[in-house]
Amino acid sequence: MQDLQAAVIGSGSWATAIVKILLNNVPKVHWWVREEEIALHLKQYGNNPKYLSSVSFDPKRLEVSHELNRVLKRADVPVFCIPAAFLQNSLSGMHASLLRDKPVVSAIKGIIPGDNDIMSDFFYKRYGVPVNQFVAVSGPSHAEEVAQEKLTYLTVASENRVNAVAVSNLFSCRFINTSITDDIFGTEFAPVLKNIIAIATGITGGLGYGDNFQAVLISNALREINRFVDAVRPNDRDINRSVYLGDLLVTCYSQFSRNRRYGQMLAKGYSPHYAQMEMNMVAEGYYATKCIREMNVRYEVDMPIADTVYNILYEGKDPAKEIQALQDKLS
Repeated sequence: MQDLQAAVIGSGSWATAIVKILLNNVPKVHWWVREEEIALHLKQYGNNPKYLSSVSFDPKRLEVSHELNRVLKRADVPVFCIPAAFLQNSLSGMHASLLRDKPVVSAIKGIIPGDNDIMSDFFYKRYGVPVNQFVAVSGPSHAEEVAQEKLTYLTVASENRVNAVAVSNLFSCRFINTSITDDIFGTEFAPVLKNIIAIATGITGGLGYGDNFQAVLISNALREINRFVDAVRPNDRDINRSVYLGDLLVTCYSQFSRNRRYGQMLAKGYSPHYAQMEMNMVAEGYYATKCIREMNVRYEVDMPIADTVYNILYEGKDPAKEIQALQDKLS
């Protein structure tokens, strides 16, 4: 791994945590940071002033730049970690040729608004990246715990076994365990759906519902996720694996879950817009809710929890009344 040139594209908390992971296996990480002032701060002080600022890096082991194509030109393995809602704008001007014949790694748990594309579809349609070149990294993995070097399990998904093994080795370290699957679709779509469910758990928690109800909500949510993913892309997947069930649980229960926190703010009376502004972080579930609703027009999967969240976010419905109506649809 020492000769491999790895690059991280993004500067949020998960991107920062991934840089920390990769530095366990490579001597230097190329890092694209859009904001020039953050890039300068990283070069001078060795920490991200905006996200996970307590994580310190040796500046000599970072090649930080706000010039995207410059970073990609030097990378053997680019790892993209930008919120899906902002991905198209962030990558404007990126040269598709710089992705040719490389494993293109996505650590993005989201879907492109409007187009409703998961990352493998986005990179294929926009930049011609074939599916056997694409690798998704997911799992129950809050950046804050990775930053604290708490044991974390990641799943690497690819149809190309060679690429999957290479990326798995790149991410594996003392506090990161990895496993491999060829279920790219499930690995990408389950995190999109679990973010919606986490908003629902935040709303119910904020309204005073207890652990008993939360457990029923989440068990129903797992079945809802399974129904949708199987309807869109049937596969002999085990929905109880950590990349599906585990990721759902941590996002619904963890103190670090921004989607859960977002739901709690909605329950307190914040509008969807002002809750996002107050958090100063992206709740991917907000965008995912609309995307899934639009997709489900075609598939007509029974999704009462996702529909409830949609009604609250986009129809302006009262959270308390919507959750009360949801109760009779759960079992």
